[in-house]
Amino acid sequence: MASNKEMSKKYNPSEVEEGQYQTWLEEGVFKPSGDKKAKPFSIVLPPPNVTGKLHLGHAWDTTLQDMIIRQKRMQGFDTLWLPGMDHAGIATQAKVEAKLREEGISRYDLGRDKFIDQVWEWKDSFADTIHKQWAKLGLSLDYDRERFTLDEGLSEAVTKVFVDLYNKGLIYRGEYIINWDPQARTALSDIEVIHEDDKGAFYHVKYPLADGVTYNGKDYIEIATTRPETMMGDVAIAVSPSDERYKDLVGKEVIVPLVNRKVPIIADQYVDPEFGTGMVKITPAHDPNDFLVGNRHNLERINTMNEDATMNENAGKYNGMDRFEARKAIVNDLEELGLMLKIDPIVHSVGHSERTGVQVESRLSTQWFVKMKPLAEMALNNQKTDDRVNFVPERFENTFTHWMDNVHDWVISRQLWWGHRIPAWYHKETGEIYVGAEAPKDIENWEQDNDVLDTWFSSGLWPFSTMGWPNEEAEDYKRYFPTNTLVTGYDILFFWVSRMIFQSLEFTNERPFKDVLLHGLIRDEQGRKMSKSLGNGIDPMDVIDKYGSDALRWFLSNGTTPGQDLRFSYDKMDSAWNFINKIWNASRYVIMNLNDIDTPKLPDQSEWQLADQWIMSRLNEVIGHVTREFDKYNFGEAGRALYEFIWNDFCDWYIEMSKEALSSDDDQLRSNTQNILAYVLDQTLRLLHPIMPFVTENIWQTMPHDGNSLVTAKYPEVNDEFNNPKAEANMASLIDLIKAVRNIRSEANAPLSSAVDILIKTDNVDLKAIFEENKEYIDRFLHAKNLEIGNDLDIPNLSMSAVITDATVFIPLEELISLDEEVSRLEKEIKKFESEVERTNKKLSNEKFVSNAPESVVNEEKEKQADYQNKLKAAQERLVEIKNQLNS
Repeated sequence: MASNKEMSKKYNPSEVEEGQYQTWLEEGVFKPSGDKKAKPFSIVLPPPNVTGKLHLGHAWDTTLQDMIIRQKRMQGFDTLWLPGMDHAGIATQAKVEAKLREEGISRYDLGRDKFIDQVWEWKDSFADTIHKQWAKLGLSLDYDRERFTLDEGLSEAVTKVFVDLYNKGLIYRGEYIINWDPQARTALSDIEVIHEDDKGAFYHVKYPLADGVTYNGKDYIEIATTRPETMMGDVAIAVSPSDERYKDLVGKEVIVPLVNRKVPIIADQYVDPEFGTGMVKITPAHDPNDFLVGNRHNLERINTMNEDATMNENAGKYNGMDRFEARKAIVNDLEELGLMLKIDPIVHSVGHSERTGVQVESRLSTQWFVKMKPLAEMALNNQKTDDRVNFVPERFENTFTHWMDNVHDWVISRQLWWGHRIPAWYHKETGEIYVGAEAPKDIENWEQDNDVLDTWFSSGLWPFSTMGWPNEEAEDYKRYFPTNTLVTGYDILFFWVSRMIFQSLEFTNERPFKDVLLHGLIRDEQGRKMSKSLGNGIDPMDVIDKYGSDALRWFLSNGTTPGQDLRFSYDKMDSAWNFINKIWNASRYVIMNLNDIDTPKLPDQSEWQLADQWIMSRLNEVIGHVTREFDKYNFGEAGRALYEFIWNDFCDWYIEMSKEALSSDDDQLRSNTQNILAYVLDQTLRLLHPIMPFVTENIWQTMPHDGNSLVTAKYPEVNDEFNNPKAEANMASLIDLIKAVRNIRSEANAPLSSAVDILIKTDNVDLKAIFEENKEYIDRFLHAKNLEIGNDLDIPNLSMSAVITDATVFIPLEELISLDEEVSRLEKEIKKFESEVERTNKKLSNEKFVSNAPESVVNEEKEKQADYQNKLKAAQERLVEIKNQLNS
């Protein structure tokens, strides 16, 4: 089909991209084909949190998915890319609460229902923003199937999973030490805690021995702690059973300072006798290890803090104080009482909430847990079968396995209002617990649990709950689950990937996806993680406004190595834009020279010129290469192959060579070249389309094409008939010749506009025939005055030469330059280089400069010195060579 559209003279990404996404949506090209004979291929989009705008990491993640799904769609698969968003429990609630704090109110002022209304408004606002960003990135999502983790269908799935796990004994309620976020006032799982180095101290405190007992002549023992504010909860002192120093003290008592409570000295294997004094205080309500020690010895649990990390009535006189204020007050009191032996400043790793950033407390709390051992064993056993999840890169399977081998029970309850409310009710009189999909019938006697579920509990069901499960007869579930590929960052391997695997195996008996492609993080040009504190974050929408979506997508795909981080670079963005501009200009040249071709048709191979045979063979090779690398998720390698083919083979060589045929009087030759140009461009656009969809669609719509959209056009396939190693070898010889002569011209500063004699000495009959058959190309590229090819040639003494495979190329010097003028020029150049070498030598021999200047400045000067020395040497050698030739 011919097109009436014309390409603009200049590539303008905003013009190219404007309105195109809406056209795709109106044409419905992103929907599954509905062809039941086609093989299904599905991806679920990792649902972004409705907490704000998408960042560069999202752009990278979604670009890779879009590339995969676009290629599979073009390859004839019945594709589904299902979008959605995550309610993101604590993250979203923290954002809304921060907004309310600015207004001087809290969620408690509003009450649960009105607060949740506020969160829904927030969600709707940012969901709209995310939709616009998806459109700007060109993501080929099926919006008719979009899901949200709090929508009705997913809520049904979450409730069923909770109830079923509870009935199987895999969910239980118990009092344990958990990670507590005192700002959000909620429990956190281990992987929601980020450990950072903080300044702290070891406080060495005297604990008096009770009942007149002494040790080493002293009436006290020394205990070192980093958290004196928890002392009010101390219930024992522990030593190692193997520690001979303290065996006589076991069973004795000490007095906890400030509260004057007697507590026993116990022996427990937990204590390391080599660390510190070999004695530790045991505070079961404020430390997970102490909690386990307390269980073994039936010790009391004394909680000294409130939910907001202020001290409670068990903290005595410090009741109501903030935890850090209490620490200062307690240290001051211990010093005044003479009970503080010393304070050693330290830097230690302290847990912080991933969402609010505040320091986490270990807190005794009643929570809901998932019993992980049986689920982890099932996931690990599945990795030994043919239905295993394939990790890309493979090394991440070891990470997954190690975490599953050492996993703790998962605390799934969160003290939040935004999320899936736990389907558990407590009888108001008896305290009986009821868990079910429906509320108890006599609801007036029951009170529902106020807590909600960890957001990862619902997002862990994402691959199958979005397809209609628990209705196992749902059409999408039967056709598109399990999904094919999950693309996500390695940083949420534990948070999300592992949970999807064991949840899917438990409830569907299927792996959730065949492959999981794990990419790294996007860092700034210095390799630093992007963060608000560093101010180095980059909005992908700003990048698109400047360079266009296709350039960003090309950069993100071409810099991709599975499992590795990626550094953002504006220089690389410039290169990406330049590459697309090159494609634009080459395409415009081709389309302008197609004349009235309606449907490109390849001429019979017997009519192909060497350049035609070569470009078709190279195209065939790049189709195979790109397809193989896509299948292995090596998008960077695929991009490099495409770049090399388009920039070098197609633009620099074939298009230049086509000009000879297009200006020919031979109508058949001209027509053949037009059709091959059109075919190669068409196939190249199809190869590029998954990576840069906007510009390829725009160009394709301008040239003769079959079909309505490049989105659903057939992806290129290897055609063995086009493989032509001989043509590639012959063309390589021709290219070597052209490069050799160009290099000689460059060395001699001889412009291409001046015609020169070219002598090619060879006894290779086939090579001679190649050069003779392609004299037109040699003349076009090299401006040959006379061309002689053979074994018996009269080579002038004053000639410049270059060696290529099976031949030597000679160009008489008189043809290139005036030797006397060249001698004069070189002598002037040598003087200039000598002056620069002398200047850099003086500067670098100046000890003051070398010691005081920044290292980068000194290194730069050394590089200049080496460069000028090399240039001086080359000019001197060239002058000697010419003088020798003049004198011979």
